[in-house]
Amino acid sequence: MTKPNTETRIALLIDADNAPAAKIDVILAEVARYGVANVRRAYGNWKSQHLKGWEATLHEYAIRPIQQFAYSSGKNASDMAMVIDAMDLLYARNLDGIAIVSSDADFTPLVMRLLTDGLKVYGFGEQKTPKPFANACSKFTYLEALAPPSSSGAVVAVTQPTPAKELRGDTRLVQMLRSAVESAAGDDGWSHLGAVGHQISNQASFDSRNYGYRKLSDLIEATELFEVKRENQIVSIRDKPKGSARAKAVRKT
Repeated sequence: MTKPNTETRIALLIDADNAPAAKIDVILAEVARYGVANVRRAYGNWKSQHLKGWEATLHEYAIRPIQQFAYSSGKNASDMAMVIDAMDLLYARNLDGIAIVSSDADFTPLVMRLLTDGLKVYGFGEQKTPKPFANACSKFTYLEALAPPSSSGAVVAVTQPTPAKELRGDTRLVQMLRSAVESAAGDDGWSHLGAVGHQISNQASFDSRNYGYRKLSDLIEATELFEVKRENQIVSIRDKPKGSARAKAVRKT
């Protein structure tokens, strides 16, 4: 008796006009963490010299080029083609998620629509990507934060770690971390890292590598707002006591 196919199926849709071809290897390595990219498409006017750098990449990584002519000046027809294809894929009901590679905020309504139907949306774009698009995704990762895969296949962070003071000054980040730790806390006040990560993924689009930290535990520890306990392979976290010097200093700001 054969086992049912349980692999997660993901469609990779690339806005070639707003994505660097040089990063496709790390993007595919990252997508592979979530499932199999059995649909790979890149959209653009392939007659344009602007997309010349994509030609070799398309063949090497088995990405299907979708030709979209610029019917009028100043209008990005590729965006519309991507949206139409994404909706066709949604209605076909044979995918678990969609990865969108673009730094264009115009895809924000599409992301919200896909999420409504239960699909995971993984976004990839440069740091110039507007916040509404990045925050709408199930998970959004800055391309600058990714380095080529290591020998183990892991994609590591390459940006400089954000200093503790800046982390603590990020109100949205601090509130999200504290809320997740509190929600995952057991009777003893400690929260398991895995449960904290799950709570965060349910709250918002988040990737610790966007802050220069390869692991969530490293980021949490860097804020200096939490106690981190490591026992064998188990990492536990709790908010620092309100009476601590660090907690007092942060709550005054």
